[in-house]
Amino acid sequence: MDTRVKAMELARHICLMLFDVDGILTDGTLYLGESGEVMKAFNALDGHGLKMLADSGVEVGLLSSRRSKIVAMRAAELGIDLVCQGTADKSVEFLKMLNSRGISPAQAGYMGDDVLDLPVLIRCGFAASVSGAPESVRSRVHFVPEAPGGRGAVREVCDFILRAQGKYDASMMQYLK
Repeated sequence: MDTRVKAMELARHICLMLFDVDGILTDGTLYLGESGEVMKAFNALDGHGLKMLADSGVEVGLLSSRRSKIVAMRAAELGIDLVCQGTADKSVEFLKMLNSRGISPAQAGYMGDDVLDLPVLIRCGFAASVSGAPESVRSRVHFVPEAPGGRGAVREVCDFILRAQGKYDASMMQYLK
């Protein structure tokens, strides 16, 4: 079976899609100010993709090993309630999230970009990464978008899932009236 066809089949069944933050929702660059503040840049296209995915009925969440007020602010801005930050073991939190929703790993997707994400990427039903991720990560996922992290990769994944689930055209109709 063609890898894209397999990825579409896997994406068709997910009802929860989780995303790492640094390197996925951002380009991975951390801007550090003199006072110790950290700044991150988020992409508007990615944000709207997350909203479209959530509006289609796929729950969206963030799972990050770093803790940041900026991430909490961005999640609130996008209406994302499912946010786990500062976790040392993402696989434990991933399973907690699934158990709290009564879903199986096959019904959940995850997008991550580094070896810290592998425990979740190899357990979820649909795994995605970015082209800038290490080969050890890219070789273990189902889908790698063309756009880099923080520059439209999340939007490509959201659109891919919407297409796989046959919801893309319906989600676009509101903009084509």
